[in-house]
Amino acid sequence: MADRLQGKVAVVTGAGNGIGEGCARLFAAEGAHVIGIDRAGADECCDLLDEGATGALFQRIGDRHGRIDILVNAAAFAVFDWTETLSYADWKATLSGELDIVFLATRAAWPWLKASGSASIINFASANARHALEGSPALAHCAGKGGVMAMTRQLAMEGAPHNIRANSIAPGFIKTQATARHLAADPAFAAQVLRKNMLQRLGEPDDIGWCAVWLASDEARYVTGADIPVDAGATAW
Repeated sequence: MADRLQGKVAVVTGAGNGIGEGCARLFAAEGAHVIGIDRAGADECCDLLDEGATGALFQRIGDRHGRIDILVNAAAFAVFDWTETLSYADWKATLSGELDIVFLATRAAWPWLKASGSASIINFASANARHALEGSPALAHCAGKGGVMAMTRQLAMEGAPHNIRANSIAPGFIKTQATARHLAADPAFAAQVLRKNMLQRLGEPDDIGWCAVWLASDEARYVTGADIPVDAGATAW
C-alpha cells in the first residue's frame, strides 16, 4: 500500500530529524502532501515558540492549501537533570519545549483543521509520562509529556464537533540524534532500557512513524482521545 494518505495535506513539526523526519518521510511515501517544519533542514524554518512567527506560518500554509488534514506535533525540547540540580530556567524551558510548542502550533492550525472536515492531530507523549525510568534524570520531561497526554484528551473533546481527531503516541526509547548522546555518555544505558523492554531491541523512528501513519489515515476514523504506547512492551509490566 502506498496511498493510505493520498491527497491529504500534512504538517509535521520537528521534521528535520528523528521521529518527525520519520513521520514526514513515511507520510510522503503514503501519498500525503507534506509540509515539514523545523528550525533547519525542513520545508519551512520557524521558531515554533515564537507566537507571531508560528501564527504567520500556519496562515501561509492555510492560505496556500485551504485546509490542513493532519498535524503532527513532533517538535520538542527538554533538559534532563536531577531534581536537586535542575534549574528553574531549565524546568521552564522544558515545559515550554514540551507543551507550549504543541499549543502554539495546534492553535494556529485549528481553523485549517476545521476546514478539512476530517482532520487528525498526532501528539507525542512518552513512556516517561506513565512510569519513571530508573537512572534517568527526567523530572521536567515527565511533567511535560504527562501534560501532552492531558492536552490531547482535551483537544479530542473540543475537536469532535468539527470531526477533528486528536491522539498521542507514547514512544519508548527511540534511537535518534538526540538520544545517541545519552547512549554515548553512558554505555550501560542501552542495557538498562533493554532490561525493561519485552522486545529486546531499541526503537527506530519508523517504528513510531508507522503508528502515526495509521492514526493519520481513515483507518483510524473511530479513534480519538487515545494514547498508544509504542515501547517494546516497557509499560506493559
